[in-house]
Amino acid sequence: MIETNNIPQHIAIIMDGNGRWATERGKERSFGHQAGVEAVRKITAECTRLGVKYLTLYTFSTENWGRPADEVAALMGLVLSSLEDEIFMKNNVRFRVIGDIKRLPDNVQQKLRETEEHTAKNDAMTMVVALSYSSRWEITEAVRQITAEGIQNITEETISKHLTTSFMPDPDLLIRTGGELRISNYLLWQIAYSELYFCDTYWPDFDEAALHKAIESYQKRQRRYGKTEEQVENEQ
Repeated sequence: MIETNNIPQHIAIIMDGNGRWATERGKERSFGHQAGVEAVRKITAECTRLGVKYLTLYTFSTENWGRPADEVAALMGLVLSSLEDEIFMKNNVRFRVIGDIKRLPDNVQQKLRETEEHTAKNDAMTMVVALSYSSRWEITEAVRQITAEGIQNITEETISKHLTTSFMPDPDLLIRTGGELRISNYLLWQIAYSELYFCDTYWPDFDEAALHKAIESYQKRQRRYGKTEEQVENEQ
């Protein structure tokens, strides 16, 4: 049973397994990505209901540009169709995007900007989509900006302020579906003290019950941030 007073404020998800889900059903990989969109709708609505404030979804990495052209094209088409979804207004969700957006097709860039503007006043939750994103790219860009600004006294705060995620807190919980046990160049700076949760469920099958299971696992843990258990207990 989920403790409603201990809901992670920021959940980041690596949505893995769409292609394998489709292949096991004798379908094209694009069919799995389409099914994955429905999972996004379910999880977005449930996170909003539970009181999660930020949901960050790893949708397309910079490494994914190396996939077959037809799969990339299908993914871009899905991005466009998904942004037409009324889930944002229905659930009072604000939309934000992070990543090397300049690499995306012009029509996708325009739709992303329009959706950000259209949902800017929604305040129940912010859904952040990582598109053409990788953490090494993000950190490299931050270093370039800091250098260009001539900043000499560089602190952790300086770097954090120059990351594309500077508008939101670091993730409390990182979930990866699909059975793989790696981070895949995702929010490496931000997840320094995030709780990690891996499951075998392919993303299209990741539903509200699976989300609850991940949150329940999170709630059973003690977040110590490098401190001893005794120190944490004394602070409570």
